[in-house]
Amino acid sequence: MAKVVWSAGIDSVSGALSKPSKSGQHSCSKMLLGTHRVAATESKDCNRVYIRRKTERSTPIKAEEQLARARFISVSAAVRARAKNLSTLTEDQEAFEAQKNLANGKTTFNAYLWKVCGEAYDQQHG
Repeated sequence: MAKVVWSAGIDSVSGALSKPSKSGQHSCSKMLLGTHRVAATESKDCNRVYIRRKTERSTPIKAEEQLARARFISVSAAVRARAKNLSTLTEDQEAFEAQKNLANGKTTFNAYLWKVCGEAYDQQHG
């Protein structure tokens, strides 16, 4: 495994350093991913860099995946619309505050809206 030594001022790197673009213009053909591990260890070399080649999907998209994608698109649009809807914003905020500290409560307002809009989508589509 290669050892990565960072320049002064860079403590760690985490995430994609370069990604292949979907359009194919001015992009690299490989993904460069850097990770930093924070753990009690004897080694000071906790940074790793991985190169991942671009891959093509080998299996067709299943019906369940198409339904999940459609649900995600619809719920995402509903969440965006509901977050900007001033007529329901006060009630949503009050309902969020009421459920936030419960055992199965959502801790962020966005997560709460995803739950509410997801349940509404599931009721409409069975």
